[in-house]
Amino acid sequence: MEKVELKEKDDTFFSHPKIIEYYSLLQEIGVFSHISSLEAEARNYKNLFASALDIVNRPTLDEILSAIVLLISDRFLPASIIFLWKPLQNREDITVKCYKNYKRINPNLVVENISDFEPFFKKNSGIVHYKVFAEAIGQTETIASFDTMSPELVIPILGPSGLYGMILVGSKLLGDAYTKLELAYFQNLMSFVSKAMQNHLHYDRTLRDPKTGLYNNGFFMKRLEGEIARAKRTFSKTSIIIIDVDHFKIFNDKYGHVAGDKVLETIAAIIKEGVRNSDIPSRFGGEEFTVLLPDTDRETVLIVAERLRANVESMQVEWETPLPQVTISLGLFTFDRTLNIPAEGVIKRADEALYISKAMGRNQSNVWKGGLLHKMQKFEEPKPV
Repeated sequence: MEKVELKEKDDTFFSHPKIIEYYSLLQEIGVFSHISSLEAEARNYKNLFASALDIVNRPTLDEILSAIVLLISDRFLPASIIFLWKPLQNREDITVKCYKNYKRINPNLVVENISDFEPFFKKNSGIVHYKVFAEAIGQTETIASFDTMSPELVIPILGPSGLYGMILVGSKLLGDAYTKLELAYFQNLMSFVSKAMQNHLHYDRTLRDPKTGLYNNGFFMKRLEGEIARAKRTFSKTSIIIIDVDHFKIFNDKYGHVAGDKVLETIAAIIKEGVRNSDIPSRFGGEEFTVLLPDTDRETVLIVAERLRANVESMQVEWETPLPQVTISLGLFTFDRTLNIPAEGVIKRADEALYISKAMGRNQSNVWKGGLLHKMQKFEEPKPV
């Protein structure tokens, strides 16, 4: 057959006279279907790279997860999606996102440790059908809870640290089976997702206290400086809380440092649970914690502080020997654009309020006021809102 040469003046490959002349033959031997598959594959890779770039540039883990769920939902219209993610701190609950027929739901999933599935994915590193996965794991409470969502595919998210998470995807609402090209798309997408999560994990570790999982003092101070600068530009009010564990030395000396660590970890979990996502809870050092609360006035921060104090006072620390009741003392300070003080000055004033709480008998909250050290006025509990 004579060699076909495309000219620049031709609009498309298919408009060439030689293509038209040999159309039937080319169609019979599958040239056109092959070209169509190549074009589809090219479109897939183009969409894949655009999606990967969007995911990698997401600033938080929650945004990464949301972008992945939205991408899969829009592209494949699956009947269900389960996203499970192992957090940085194993003491925290596993992050779970579930969707059924495009609606966010809260099913009763029983997943205690994603790491239990690592041995399976060491042998099966790619996408697997759910039936294969379920049969290999065996009939457990976890598998029974997965069954309620009728998943079809299991997609592991793997990295150097092992299994980061899994995505369980249901059948397509339109009823078509997943093609090889679509499965390849899933596989390639997950390699980018894994890299995005690795980057987030490694960056997050530089910001966190390894013992409690809260932010470290360096990150807290950086955010505090940013809030002070914002207060100078706006009419916003920002507050901070400094928290000290009362008589903490007793736990270390009488029950051991491991027991002391358990107390700190339990308090950290209560602090994290008791503040907003926009707040910055951190471990200041030793048995001290800090919380930065943007856009929070004096009245509101008092309510937050008393809620944290009450929650710690009523908490139970799981330990082999019953531990004494844990209490905390808190110092509070609120600043705005009228106060021309640096970050160290903000910390100093909150610390002075903390000193008053400890001097007045501990297990209480006090807010800094001008001349606070001379007034020694006990904090009056605010009325709930």
